[in-house]
Amino acid sequence: MKKQKKFKDFNIVVTGIGGQGLITLLKIISETALAEDYDLAASELHGLSQRGGSVEVHFRFGKKVYSPLVKQGGANLIISLEAQEALRACRYGSKEAKTIFILNNFLSPILGNKKRPSTKNILKDLQKFSQRAILLPANQILKEKIGTSVTAGIFLLFYASFKNLIPLRPNSVLGAMKKVIPEKYLEINLKTLELAKKYE
Repeated sequence: MKKQKKFKDFNIVVTGIGGQGLITLLKIISETALAEDYDLAASELHGLSQRGGSVEVHFRFGKKVYSPLVKQGGANLIISLEAQEALRACRYGSKEAKTIFILNNFLSPILGNKKRPSTKNILKDLQKFSQRAILLPANQILKEKIGTSVTAGIFLLFYASFKNLIPLRPNSVLGAMKKVIPEKYLEINLKTLELAKKYE
C-alpha cells in the first residue's frame, strides 16, 4: 500500500549562477515528482542565458498545483548552489513556513573592489527568514574526491532527499537522474550520490 502524502504542496526555490547546472537539477526534480505521482509546476526565471549571472528557478509539487511561482515567504526549501545567491532568495523564506536553507559553501568572485560577504554573515542574515540554514562544503568534497565540483547541485539534492528535507525518495531521485543525465556523465553523478549519502 502506498504511503499517504502528508502535505498539500511543497515549494522549492533553487538559486545559483549560470553554468552550475540548475536546469539539469530542475529536470531531475520534475522527473522525480512525476515518478511519485505528484502534480507539478516549474518556472525558469532570470539569468539562464548568461554564464556567471544569477539564476533562480521555482518548483512546486503536490496534490494539485496551479501556479509555478513560489510566493514571498512561502518556500519550504531553498537550495543555493552559491552561498551569496541565498540572500537574493531569502524573501521566499519565512519562519512561519519553516523554510530550510541548504547552501553550498562556495562564493563566486566579484568584479571590482566590492567585498564579498562571509558565509558566517550570510548565515546570520538568513536567521531573519529561517530557523534552519545548512552550509555544506559540496565543492570542496567533490574536488577532493572526484576532481571536479560540477555536480554540486546533485550533491545538495541527494543530501536533502537522504535527510528527508524534501519529500522525494532517494531511489526516485536516482531513477530520474538516470533518465536526465547522459550516460557518459552518469558515473560521476553516482559517485556524487554516494558522497551525499555518507555526509553527516
